[in-house]
Amino acid sequence: MATGYKDSALKVFSLNSNPELAKEIAENIGTELGKCTVTSFSDGEIQINIDESIRGCDVYVVQSTCAPVNQHIMELLIMIDALKRASARSINIVMPYYGYARQDRKARAREPITAKLIANLLETAGASRVIMLDLHAPQIQGFFDMPIDHLVGVPILSDYFKSKNFDDVVIVSPDHGGVTRARKMADRLKAPIAIIDKRRPKPNVAEVMNIVGNVEGKTAIMIDDIIDTAGTITLAANALVENGAKNVYACCTHPVLSGPALERIENSKIKELVVTNTIPLGEEKTIDNITQLSVAPLISEAIIRVHERQSVSILFD
Repeated sequence: MATGYKDSALKVFSLNSNPELAKEIAENIGTELGKCTVTSFSDGEIQINIDESIRGCDVYVVQSTCAPVNQHIMELLIMIDALKRASARSINIVMPYYGYARQDRKARAREPITAKLIANLLETAGASRVIMLDLHAPQIQGFFDMPIDHLVGVPILSDYFKSKNFDDVVIVSPDHGGVTRARKMADRLKAPIAIIDKRRPKPNVAEVMNIVGNVEGKTAIMIDDIIDTAGTITLAANALVENGAKNVYACCTHPVLSGPALERIENSKIKELVVTNTIPLGEEKTIDNITQLSVAPLISEAIIRVHERQSVSILFD
């Protein structure tokens, strides 16, 4: 953890999506949040004022594009424009959660690729760099023509479960697309993996088919990047118990938790859901079996390394 960082050319600003995380990042760096105000006119238009000089500074703006997604994207675009016009030397976007990442390809005819559109908007507005955490599809990095620092949450989640000292653990991927992520956690916990083989008939509806791997008598830890409506993860938990798993835990980097997610989690076989604070959990989403870990130390270290032109990849080890 970095403390007492004294480079006046490094400025950290927060918009409205995740001010608590931004404050924690600034504290870890050893600086104060930059002064700015974000307000709305009576018709809903966003107004941003930067209340200190940032001329010649390297500015880092913390903004997850979580709900309300479009509001937070517009705040960010307007902030980038304001910083550019105020002569910031570089405008670095710290986006712990990248909204629209699941629209990364044309799955059907006449569909947009919205993840690419957001990348275009950020570049056109004037961003210099983006620091992100666990993109839903890592290839989204290729949608940008500027530097991207892609951080990973597996070490944070793995360390938490390692401290539990479970016996006979199996790491479970809730779908085939998450096998690489599950294997990274399995390597850290020195555990085998299993895969949930499922078919999704329509968006936000998952049907579990079978389990590839041995889970009988084991403590199963499911890992995913995003939990949205929690349909996949809770159906998978039920299937694991039906196939003999002793206990079921789940974890993810981005707790979107929309719609029926909380009710499903509370009524599921999941003993504990471990998430990070890339997306803030309001009081209405704070329930007994959800644990939230902080990504602030990781992000603050990445910011310092970017600012000092040091390696960021070392943080993945």
